[in-house]
Amino acid sequence: MSLTRVDYIAPWWTYWLHNFPHINLRFQPTDKSFQPEDENYQQSLIFLGCVAAAGLGLNLLCLAIYLSCLCCCRKEEDEETKKPNSCCVTWSAVAAGLITCISVGVGFYGNSETNDGVYQLTYSLYNANHTLGGVDSLVTGTMGNMRTGLHQHLARLDEIFATRGDYVQTLQFMQQMADNVIKQLLGIPDWDEAKVDLATAADQTANIEYYRWLTYLLLLILDLIICLLACLGLAKQSLFFFFFFGTSDFCVSPDKYVMSQTKGIITSDIVHYYLYCNQTLSNPFQQPLTIFQRSLTTMQIQIQGLLQFAVPLFPTAERDLLGIQHLLNSSEASLHQLTALLDCRGLNKDYLDAMVGVCYDGVEGMLYLCLFSVLAACAFTVMLCAIPRALRQIASRERDYDDIDEEDPFNPRARRTVSQNPNHANLHSFCSYSSSMGSQNSLHPPAPTISNPPMSEYMNQTALFGGNPRYENVPLIGRGSPPPSVCWVPETKYFT
Repeated sequence: MSLTRVDYIAPWWTYWLHNFPHINLRFQPTDKSFQPEDENYQQSLIFLGCVAAAGLGLNLLCLAIYLSCLCCCRKEEDEETKKPNSCCVTWSAVAAGLITCISVGVGFYGNSETNDGVYQLTYSLYNANHTLGGVDSLVTGTMGNMRTGLHQHLARLDEIFATRGDYVQTLQFMQQMADNVIKQLLGIPDWDEAKVDLATAADQTANIEYYRWLTYLLLLILDLIICLLACLGLAKQSLFFFFFFGTSDFCVSPDKYVMSQTKGIITSDIVHYYLYCNQTLSNPFQQPLTIFQRSLTTMQIQIQGLLQFAVPLFPTAERDLLGIQHLLNSSEASLHQLTALLDCRGLNKDYLDAMVGVCYDGVEGMLYLCLFSVLAACAFTVMLCAIPRALRQIASRERDYDDIDEEDPFNPRARRTVSQNPNHANLHSFCSYSSSMGSQNSLHPPAPTISNPPMSEYMNQTALFGGNPRYENVPLIGRGSPPPSVCWVPETKYFT
């Protein structure tokens, strides 16, 4: 891992959101710094959420007024105004569909980005919590071994070496070294409280993000089904403004907030060491870790000497001396692990990953979700404006279609009625007669008669054409002649 630290730089959209005026409920400007415990700061975030809710209410009020006027001031449209209005309604529906598709796409992308950012935050918190838990476990285990295991072995050796004053002095010196190790380990901060806070924050964040992601996913799916529900997106988005602008204020200067929260729990030099992690800052744990290492080395030298010179004289002391040696070896292994865990690069990487997840992916995703809410509201507005006119035009077309004379031979309904009526199956259509010369010779029409046919026969023959009597066609119908054919004669010019 590189020693150079990648500095955190807040994205431009967090500064843009941070620069929004922060006004409390008494309409007084407040400090823009991230102070969630301050009452005025909380009121400023609530005020921003109220502004979003007021925008939604104004939009709904305008739509209600428009629909009321449309219902109360209904007017009949003449034929000249139908075509442009129909075109306007069509394009409005197309625009609403396109805006809905775009908003859904933007919403899916924003929801995914926000989920990725929050996942990176929770992963970093869990990783940092694991690091701090490892430090606390190593410190606790080493101190426990020094206080109990080493003390028991030294007490038994003191009884065995009671007749040798020099060996007893060596044991007392080792006890001083053990106390010195315990003293240095006590200088390391107790991370247990911070570990619990990080674990709790990670669990709460993960739970909130899961329900937020699931809610937006269902909202986007419902928006695909019916655009009316997209209005819920803007209503729900106003609830997130509290966290949205608050997160932006935090991302502008997160170091300052972390320093204020750890004040009184961890010393400022340790917090600076982990937040900035550069070569100009010295490791605050370097001195206690060095003393720890030296004390272990001295104790190992003493135990090695006792094993070499005291065991031949006191064989029963070998078991306790080997137990102390094993304890010192395990303490040295814990020291190396502790040195690696206390290095700033691990926790600093977790801190930077968390900031990138929240301030880059998280806030960016929330921006896209806001854009989705605005576009969905626009589509909802356009749809509400277009649907009443579309329904009126559909009803008008139905009335115009019903006004057509069903007895008109050019009416498609009349043609379908005749083709489906079995009573007219035996009637011969004029079109059944062929106009060719061969077919005309094979026909044997009855002798022409001068008298007019009966009215009943004429009515039966004319029923096919809608029942409208045309008396000039009676002789043709009476003698069963084919309808007159039209032939095209080329135009001839005569020159005089």
